[in-house]
Amino acid sequence: MKTPEIIEVSVARDMACALEIRREVFCREQGVPEDEEIDGLDAACRHYLARIDDEPVATARTRILASGEGRIERVAVRARLRGHGIGRALMRRLIADLGPSPIALNAQLRSVGFYQGLGFKSEGEIFLDAGIDHVRMVLDPRSPA
Repeated sequence: MKTPEIIEVSVARDMACALEIRREVFCREQGVPEDEEIDGLDAACRHYLARIDDEPVATARTRILASGEGRIERVAVRARLRGHGIGRALMRRLIADLGPSPIALNAQLRSVGFYQGLGFKSEGEIFLDAGIDHVRMVLDPRSPA
């Protein structure tokens, strides 16, 4: 499989593609209600889109909290393309762009191993988000892996 091109979303067409991937993965595949998925925070986030041969295949968003902590959210790879390194490439870009500050995300339990492979560590108790079990995970890029 080709290496994905990862861009920061800057035009409406790319944002529409990112939102469609999120609807496909979270709403249609996982049953998350659209009003929970489209949560009103998108305007405060940086959005990313991964493409292979101009086909949108994955997306994610980041934001910086008032505490200075970086947050990675809404990581979604189209089902037929999972397991080919697209999510890993996307995550590496997000981590690099968030810089040296600590980074957190809320991982679905089925994805914990994926994030651990990138250096994230679980923190706290399991909780429900949109009816799906999650756990908070943290990466401090300043700490040795």
